[in-house]
Amino acid sequence: MLRAAEHFPALIERLDVRRVYTDLDGTLLGPGGSLFAGPDETPTGVPAAALVALTEAGVDVVLVSGRTRDQVREVARTIGAAAYIAELGGLIVYREGREERAVRNAGTTRGAGTAYEAIERSGAGGFLLDLYSGRLEPHAPWAFVPRECSMLLRGHVDLAQATGALKANGYGWLEVLDNGVIQSPPGRFPGLRVEQVHAYHLVPRGVSKRTAVALDRSEVGAAAEQCIAVGDSPTDADMAPEVGAVFIVSNGLAGTREVPERANVFALDAPYGLGFAEAVLPFAPRRAAR
Repeated sequence: MLRAAEHFPALIERLDVRRVYTDLDGTLLGPGGSLFAGPDETPTGVPAAALVALTEAGVDVVLVSGRTRDQVREVARTIGAAAYIAELGGLIVYREGREERAVRNAGTTRGAGTAYEAIERSGAGGFLLDLYSGRLEPHAPWAFVPRECSMLLRGHVDLAQATGALKANGYGWLEVLDNGVIQSPPGRFPGLRVEQVHAYHLVPRGVSKRTAVALDRSEVGAAAEQCIAVGDSPTDADMAPEVGAVFIVSNGLAGTREVPERANVFALDAPYGLGFAEAVLPFAPRRAAR
């Protein structure tokens, strides 16, 4: 992956950034899910200062997360985000004054109700848990909060193999997406016999952060060259065709090693919120000057 620090001068010249898509956990937020936690859990105000700089420069921030609508809403309100994308792209929510307007990124669904209800009704989640016993489990407790678009799992599986198994057993309308490594001490998940634990979403085919960003850009009339994304997972790197550049925070590099090389995906030197600041701050002064 290209090192961002070596390419910022050219990117600053080429891109007119008006919209920043950022992942939450492991990216904007540090250990424990705090905006103010540095990589060693000591306090830092750098990520918050970067958000202030973007606001002063008139750059919109859009949160892009695997969290549910209710879980992302309060973070979006707190930091003044223009919009947020929940459940790994299943739902785009626009904050319009005190009101919200939701746009669904439905993908392929089956039957009535929400996408989550269709997935649950199909039995696909149970099929995967049986197939990968000891390697996959519900991402408790968050898997059991009310969801609309995706089923949340954790473990470590071969995504191509899992998707192939779904297709071969009548679940071809679904796919498994990798939302990054869960940083955890040994023994935190005793039911899993894996060395590295990832967060996975079982979603209708066609639902992703990438397709949600495409819908959002169309909704607000933003060109790809006016947008950048920051994240820590393969699903974040997958946004590359829809933005001018994707930046991966350093704590996400191990989990994105197998991501295909792309000319506009860059590795940051700093982790978590410090990496977010490293990615966005070079573009804020130029935007403010326009």
